[in-house]
Amino acid sequence: MAATSTGTPSPTRRQAVFVTTHWSVVLAAGHGDTPHARAALAHLCQAYWYPLYAYARRRGGAPHDAQDLTQEFFARLLAGNWLAQADRQRARFRTFLLSAMQHFMANEWNRAHAQKRGGQTPILALNDETAEQRYLREPLDQTTPETRFERGWALALLNDGLRRLEAEYASEGKSAWLEAMRPALTADRAAINYGAMAAKLGMTETAARVAVHRLRQRYRRLIQAEVASTVAGPEEVADEMRHLFRVLAGG
Repeated sequence: MAATSTGTPSPTRRQAVFVTTHWSVVLAAGHGDTPHARAALAHLCQAYWYPLYAYARRRGGAPHDAQDLTQEFFARLLAGNWLAQADRQRARFRTFLLSAMQHFMANEWNRAHAQKRGGQTPILALNDETAEQRYLREPLDQTTPETRFERGWALALLNDGLRRLEAEYASEGKSAWLEAMRPALTADRAAINYGAMAAKLGMTETAARVAVHRLRQRYRRLIQAEVASTVAGPEEVADEMRHLFRVLAGG
């Protein structure tokens, strides 16, 4: 795997990260009324539905109600023109999604829920059972539903980056390397046992240090690329990354 450079990306590199974004495509289309924009919006919805499920549960909804609510919300979002609410200059998918969900729950859910449960074909393949298992594994706390949404959003970004990292290492036949180095992704550098890792991987300790450095850099770049897909322009990526790490730190 090629090494990636450290430091702040140049404007050219920031643009390269931003090439495959989704939210900017949706906003540029106005109301998502092109096939490309609708596909981009569907991708974002599929990737980030769980934080809204957790938000609905935190608001007091039972599991089946939260499942129905989340599914109906995305059905309305993908079929309607709610994107008119988004400020093209400032909107980020994270803030737009939560605002739209709050509006939906306040003004439309009671009417929508009056329909027979299961009477419509789900518009997104949401794994409801997995969602509830994830929700129950989360620590009990007194955070607000909005805080729970933010943390769920941040974890979804990290998980997406990890899945991409796993796919890259698997494609190179290095899944065993990743498994050996995985603890180093989030550990403090001083706590990493490079000697033990080198022994597992059959390499020198120096080579293990280089491999971990490249792994951590690549993971950050993958997270950064996913963050870029949820903002309106490349200039917002750095700020959104800072917000991501503040949320993860509990600040």
